Amino acid sequence: MIFTRKSLKLLNYRLKCIPTTRRGLQSSGINDSAAVEVNFSNGRNMTISSGKLARFANGTAICQMGDTAVMVTAVAKGKPAPGQSFMPLVVDYRLKNAASGRIPMNFMRREMGPSEKEILSARLIDRSLRPLFPKDYRTETQLVCNMLAMDAVHAPDVLAMNAASMALSLSDIPWHGPIGAVRVGLCDGEVLVNPTRRELQSSQLDLVVSATKQNLVVMLEGKGNVVLMQDLLKAIKQGTREAQFIIHEIERLQKAYGRPKREVEALTQVEPELVEAVKSMCEMRLREIFQDAQHDKISRDNAVNEVRANVIDKVWSSYPDMEPGIIGEEFNKACRNIFRELIFEQNRRCDGRDYDSLRNISCQVDMYKPLHGSSLFQRGQTQVFCTVSLDSQESAMKLDTLAALDSGLKAKNFMLHYEFPPYATGEVGRIGPIGRREMGHGALAERGLLPTLPHDYPFTVRLTSEVLESNGSSSMATVCGGSLALMDAGVPVTAPAAGVAIGLVTKYENNDTKHLQDYRILTDILGIEDYMGDMDMKVAGTRKGFTAIQADLKVPGIPLKVVMESLQKASDAKSKILDIMNEAIREPRKYRKECWPVSERIEVEPHQRSQLIGPSGLHLKRIYLETGATLTATDETAFSIFAPSQAAMDEAKELIDSFMVKERVPDLEFGGIYTAKITELRDTGVMVVLYPSMPPALLHNSQLDQRKIAHPSALGLEVGQEIQVKYFGRDPVSGFMRLSRKVLQGPAVAIARSFNKAAENGT
Repeated sequence: MIFTRKSLKLLNYRLKCIPTTRRGLQSSGINDSAAVEVNFSNGRNMTISSGKLARFANGTAICQMGDTAVMVTAVAKGKPAPGQSFMPLVVDYRLKNAASGRIPMNFMRREMGPSEKEILSARLIDRSLRPLFPKDYRTETQLVCNMLAMDAVHAPDVLAMNAASMALSLSDIPWHGPIGAVRVGLCDGEVLVNPTRRELQSSQLDLVVSATKQNLVVMLEGKGNVVLMQDLLKAIKQGTREAQFIIHEIERLQKAYGRPKREVEALTQVEPELVEAVKSMCEMRLREIFQDAQHDKISRDNAVNEVRANVIDKVWSSYPDMEPGIIGEEFNKACRNIFRELIFEQNRRCDGRDYDSLRNISCQVDMYKPLHGSSLFQRGQTQVFCTVSLDSQESAMKLDTLAALDSGLKAKNFMLHYEFPPYATGEVGRIGPIGRREMGHGALAERGLLPTLPHDYPFTVRLTSEVLESNGSSSMATVCGGSLALMDAGVPVTAPAAGVAIGLVTKYENNDTKHLQDYRILTDILGIEDYMGDMDMKVAGTRKGFTAIQADLKVPGIPLKVVMESLQKASDAKSKILDIMNEAIREPRKYRKECWPVSERIEVEPHQRSQLIGPSGLHLKRIYLETGATLTATDETAFSIFAPSQAAMDEAKELIDSFMVKERVPDLEFGGIYTAKITELRDTGVMVVLYPSMPPALLHNSQLDQRKIAHPSALGLEVGQEIQVKYFGRDPVSGFMRLSRKVLQGPAVAIARSFNKAAENGT
């Protein structure tokens, strides 16, 4: 029998899937050491195992790459809560210090609340898994991602996504998985699969691709350093193909050890007569509302709510035994179906636009004089006010140890803070700490703008975005408004950036999204189109390429063809938006504003550092309190001065000049002989001055006389006495003068030996 390379690979693949023991676990039905090894095309391996730890959970999986290992447990309640109208999925992702051999540096010395990185990673996992749950599933489900070990090479977030996929697949929780997730990089045009942290630092792209079988994309999230369209498409294709290796391995374990899926508790059956009654009473009125382009967000919502209340009242009067909430659910289903049908029938949207048109856009910069940079970006009924604040590099946000280990950064000198107050949608709500949604939108906009900022900018930049009105795509409006504000603040961005949201409406049967019956791609979607549609793909970038992408789906995957078409439409829309933005401001502002801070570098001789700093930093404190300027030592011979304005900088320089003692050092020649006056006797030597304005310098005992002396009084030296000394320049490290008296008493060959001896004595 002849074995081909393909057959040998398949045989080896099957042998790896054979468990090493047959001792079953009655509680989970999973073998004690069920494990598989995933081999990627670049030769890297990932191990996924289950059945040994946390066996009381409905499903458990451990994913390991290198020395990073993540355990994910999936647990669901026995039945849904009464009246539950949605699936409460909770994902807890925590980076533990113990997993990397560290102790938390807070006052409790233990893990506290979740950090921004942990929240964003939990959202990443949630968005990848949620589309594959059955629509009728309403049972509360929790996924806990537990860091077992964490090295400084492989990131744990993608490992947690794959472990969560396997945990759900092996459990009895209903789920139409599995999925596979890979991180894709791009270096010199070559695609990197699951790159290390060091490789990511030189990579143009950091993209996470989640896909299910048949090469269907479920979720995309990434950032790039102005990546070209063809390179981005190549990376998505490669990531989708690599994810299939993970899916095949998980499916093999699922068939061998997976528990039977529990039955989804059917929702309350509604009589067909009631469904027809709801549809007949609302269809004509809803069609009229959704075809009236004169409606805005508020008027359209009010009109739909009025129809909803009217239909529920009339249907409830005919079916008094039926709960109003169930009638409302049927109305929502009918409303969604009518909205989607009109998109296919009319070839236009509810606001009168065609599929590729943008909403009306207006831009304004330099809103208020005290602000370093500001802008107002309006797109339809989405309005965002952005401000830029510039501060010293000392204001950069210092990252904690684990965040620095995971991201490779120790500090952030660019921060984007996104705010979404309740009045942005005409609602009453609590104003307080930002939620997970606001944190995710702000992080996306920050990724979209960061590649356009210079690496050597001498200021820390804080960009705030406050959403004043919201009717869809406020995060991409933040990218547009933020880019305008940065240019208004004079930040030398490489190119302006813009963002747009792309939507999708599909037709398919039996969850088969591989073969879509029909679909429509919508450019610059409204809030209602996001809610009623199947996809929200946010794309940001410059005219040259992409800087950030985030695609969330409500269907169990879409083909690569649809992804490519969506990206092309996003690229076309991005160029149109940039043309409009250029009318407000085309490039970073060249002339200075009075309110702009300034930064300068001053040279300070090593021996003058103490004069500038003052005793216990008294001079630096005085400069800050009187002028607001701060001084930071950049190296041994220079300080960086940051001042809130040019006037403050001038005042700070005057104070610095008053602190510094001007010395006539150029008058002293190396090897010259000068008359020195003794000002003080010390145990180590005498303090002398060569000219009146000079600060006293030490003439060490070893340089006073050819003989070895313990105190200057042994030579009969007194304060005020004048002696002859020879000048040998300044010490390159301390900046102190090097003087000698004994070389004038004997041969000059003793100079080197004497100074070496002085250095050994610490002088």
